[in-house]
Amino acid sequence: MNTILVVDDEPNYLIILAEILRDEGFEVFTAENGEKALEIVRTTDLDLVLTDMQMPVMGGMELLRQVKSINNNLPVIMLTAYGEVEKAVAAMRDGAFNYLTKPFKNDELIANIKKAVEHYSLLRENIRLRHEVKKRSSFAEMIGKNKQMQMLFSMIEKVAPTPASVLITGESGTGKELVARAIHNYSPRDKEPFISVNCAALPDSLLESELFGHEKGAFTGAIALRKGRFEMADRGTLFLDEIGEMALPLQAKLLRILQEKTFQRVGGTHEQKVDVRIVAATNKDLKEEVEAGRFREDLYYRLNVLHLHLPPLRERPDDIPLLVEHFVGKFARQLNKPDLKVSPAALRFLTTLSWEGNVRELENTIERASILCINSTINPEDVQPEGGTEKVASKLPLRSNPYLTLEKLFLLERRCRICLMLSKKRHCAML
Repeated sequence: MNTILVVDDEPNYLIILAEILRDEGFEVFTAENGEKALEIVRTTDLDLVLTDMQMPVMGGMELLRQVKSINNNLPVIMLTAYGEVEKAVAAMRDGAFNYLTKPFKNDELIANIKKAVEHYSLLRENIRLRHEVKKRSSFAEMIGKNKQMQMLFSMIEKVAPTPASVLITGESGTGKELVARAIHNYSPRDKEPFISVNCAALPDSLLESELFGHEKGAFTGAIALRKGRFEMADRGTLFLDEIGEMALPLQAKLLRILQEKTFQRVGGTHEQKVDVRIVAATNKDLKEEVEAGRFREDLYYRLNVLHLHLPPLRERPDDIPLLVEHFVGKFARQLNKPDLKVSPAALRFLTTLSWEGNVRELENTIERASILCINSTINPEDVQPEGGTEKVASKLPLRSNPYLTLEKLFLLERRCRICLMLSKKRHCAML
């Protein structure tokens, strides 16, 4: 049911209008002056304001301005006397949806009201959808409107509330730890610790101690008892990054924890019981690692209860503008460059690169460009990849390539003419 506020200083007219609108199925609020009308506007979810133009203390024009200051989208229809058409036109310029000249037919009134209410409903729906798109394109610090990313966000929402182990796969730099943190933050364990371990960053002996802890005197240098990451993550989430680099003996111990929920510290004899959710990540194909005998098959299936895959950035180029906007805003704040922006040419160029390093490489590129750019504008020369301007130049169209000197352009065109004569083709591929 749509809700309408009717404002008029004539009590009889107010009663008549309210009855007409209620008969049409509208919920109606009434106010005999502008002050009471504004109180209702501030406290009630309205779909339309219908107000008389001439009222004491606060006229319809001032009420219109006040309503628009509270909710600029809320439609207002003005009711005017015959000689007030000029004022009504001025009200339209100030944001009124429409005006009706007294006396008017009831059908005319209802038609205008329904049109205004429908317009406001569509406007609110568009705002809601834009908000939803913005929300869904930026999920738990991950940014992406691409279909693959939207599916990933939906999967995270489904997976997070469960206690099951999760395996995250994807190339380096795609944001696997962000996915792991999102799973933790959307889970019932969100108030408990999120502990991260990079299995490729430590040698096997140190990684074992890092994961399981050690007793005093367990090895040279173990001068005190030390709790491992499993104990630190108790009741929370343990993220094992680069799980494919873990040695087979440690894989066996990890499997035992997944099965029994218990482990022993290095040099210890007592069983330690923990409640930890395991989220693992790798940029390797673990099936191939299993077939090669470098990864335990039983551990693979224990970890791979739920599988999430992060697509590389080259498979979602439509997300690059969103990511660039995000990183430019981030570094504008960090570097105190409020006017920092990226030129259209630079943005077009960024979308042509393959980004072998994925989102991490893009972020590093924007950070470097934000520091080095002139006049707070990131241009194509500021976002060149490794290899300098020659590599950049090779990726840009010949006619709009800022890195080609006249001499180079002449040589290229000469070579193209030679190729043209040899191949008898109409067009050179470089043009």
